[in-house]
Amino acid sequence: MSTSQQPDPRDRPARLTVGIVGAGRVGPALAASLQLAGHRPVAVSGVSETSRRRAAQMLPDVPLVPPAEVLQRSELVLLTVPDDALPGLVEGLAETGAVRPGQLLVHTSGRYGAKVLDPALRAGALPLALHPAMTFTGTPVDVQRLAGCSFGVTAPAELRLAAEALVIEMGGEPEWVAEEMRPLYHAALALGANHLVTLVAQSMELLREAGVAAPDRMLGPLLGAALDNALRSGDAALTGPVARGDAGTVAAHVAELRRYAPQTVAGYLAMARATADRALAHGLLKPELAEDLLGVLADGADRTDGAEGDAR
Repeated sequence: MSTSQQPDPRDRPARLTVGIVGAGRVGPALAASLQLAGHRPVAVSGVSETSRRRAAQMLPDVPLVPPAEVLQRSELVLLTVPDDALPGLVEGLAETGAVRPGQLLVHTSGRYGAKVLDPALRAGALPLALHPAMTFTGTPVDVQRLAGCSFGVTAPAELRLAAEALVIEMGGEPEWVAEEMRPLYHAALALGANHLVTLVAQSMELLREAGVAAPDRMLGPLLGAALDNALRSGDAALTGPVARGDAGTVAAHVAELRRYAPQTVAGYLAMARATADRALAHGLLKPELAEDLLGVLADGADRTDGAEGDAR
C-alpha cells in the first residue's frame, strides 16, 4: 500500500457532480467538456425555450431544475449567465442559503474576477473565475474548439491550482489574469474578436454591393493571411493604402462609402486613423506622406460630424 501523501483536493479536484446555472451558449459546452474528463453533469437551469433545447441537445438526460436546486445537487456549479446578471444572481443565491460550504462556484464572465463571488465566499463557497477566450455557437462543435483555448483565470491564491486543473481538464490553456486587470483583459478580447465580426460582415456587404458573388470565398484567404501575419508580426504586418500613405486612394474609399454605405464611414475613418497612427509610429508610413493622408481623414471626419448635426 502506498504511503505517499494524497494530493489536496483544492490542488486538483476529484470527479465532481456538475451543475449549470444558465443554459446559454457557454455553460452546456463547458459541462459537456467536463463530462468528457470524467465529471458528471447532474442539473441545469434554463429560462428560454432556446436554452432548454440547447441543454437537451448537449446534455441529454440531465434534468432541468430551478437554480437553487442546481446548487443543491452539485459540487461544482457553473454560473454561465450574462455579465450584467451575474452580481444579482450571486447575491440572490447567497441570501437564500442555496450556496453550500466547500462548493466550487465558477463563473465564466470575462469582465469580472473572483470578487463578484464574495457573497458566496462568505457562505463558504470556493470562488473561481474561468473565462474561455472563445466565441461560442451553442452547438457541439464548441466542445471541440475548447481544445487549446486560452482561459482567463482569476481565483484566490489557495485555489489557483484547482482552477488551472479544471481548465486543463476541459482541454484549455490557463492564463492568469489579476483581479484588477479583468475589465482591461475583457476589453482587449472584445476589441479583437467582437469588432472583427462587425468589420468582416460590413466587408462582405460591400463586396456584394460591388458585384462579388462569393464574398466569403474572396475574404477567407485574405483575412486568414492577415490574421496570421498580425499574430506573428504585430504592426509590421500592416499593409494597404493607409500604411502606404496613399491619400488619394483613401479619399476615393471615403467617397464610395458615402455613396453606397454611409453607415460605415465613421468606422472606416476611425480605423484608418488608428492604422495611420500605428504605421507612423512604427516607421511604415513616411512622415512626408502622412500629412496628406491625415488631412483626408480629418476632412472626412468633419463631413461626418456635419452630416450627423444636420440629421439632428
